[in-house]
Amino acid sequence: MMRMNAKEAEQLLVSGDPIQLGQLAGAEARKRFGDRITFIVDRNINYTNVCVNECRFCAFFRRKESKDAYLLTFDEILGKVREAVDAGATQVMIQGGLYPDLGLEYYEKMLRLIKENFKITIHSFTATEIQHFARQAGISILDCLKRLQAAGLDSLPGGGAEILVDAVRQRVSPKKIMTEDWLHVMECAHSIGMESTATMVIGLGETMAQRVEHMERIRQLQDKTGGFRAFITWSFQPGNTELGGEKTSGWDYMRNLAITRLYMDNVPHIQGSWVTQGERIGQLTPAFGADDLGSIMLEENVVKAAGTAYDMSIQKMVDMIQGAGWQAAQRDTEYNVIKTYGGKADVR
Repeated sequence: MMRMNAKEAEQLLVSGDPIQLGQLAGAEARKRFGDRITFIVDRNINYTNVCVNECRFCAFFRRKESKDAYLLTFDEILGKVREAVDAGATQVMIQGGLYPDLGLEYYEKMLRLIKENFKITIHSFTATEIQHFARQAGISILDCLKRLQAAGLDSLPGGGAEILVDAVRQRVSPKKIMTEDWLHVMECAHSIGMESTATMVIGLGETMAQRVEHMERIRQLQDKTGGFRAFITWSFQPGNTELGGEKTSGWDYMRNLAITRLYMDNVPHIQGSWVTQGERIGQLTPAFGADDLGSIMLEENVVKAAGTAYDMSIQKMVDMIQGAGWQAAQRDTEYNVIKTYGGKADVR
């Protein structure tokens, strides 16, 4: 099959029939993964809400002097990891704001303490944080990543990408990492065997051409490194943010999801987002190209801060997947299946 080009993708995002796109994307996913839809049990640990970037689309950050600013102690972080392990989690995703005066040694100590006390995968720190750590330490991105890897960091989440077009980034997060820097962090990580995911946030006032430009930059880097395990689309949650505005529609999200499966032909896994879309749309995402529904989110604070919150458990996740006629399976960070749940539900 000929590879979809940027012009075709843009045209389909503007006027493509979402049902037809869903059928094509769903067929592509089934060709690769059959009827299996995976999820992971993990915990998001936001170690601080203090952030010097002050992005207009973020409802989570606080200035250091704010009365509700916080920085978790190591004991508090270890307590959260312990709770996650006790609940069956195989991964922790530690992310926070860009705290103005913590050194790289702080993060190295955090990682070592977790690895010394628990057998768990640390899939943590966005490219934005990595750049911040490296700048504070006065070292290169590559050297920073090598030190974090030696301390216990296993892989990188794809957060901080939003839309990888500087015109959009300058408008919604002018202090944040720009496109080339985000891609450089990921390329450095991939070069030392540290795989990652990639994300995209839609509904930030970007054009369809800019969405495709974002996908193209990820696709090009993946051609070069092969280090992205998954691509995840979120929709902007405008509640309690300076940027404000309206949520993008469910149809826009589903059309975009389908295009990511068809366009990102070299990224193996496409994740559907029940966290921002809710369970009903989340349940439909496998029919539009998703083969994974991400985490049951034992803890989630960033989306919740914008006024969007959905509860999930292993049983609810399995029921959601089986209820749509798919085979539910729990995975680890590397997408190895570690548990399968019964057969497909009879949904006739």
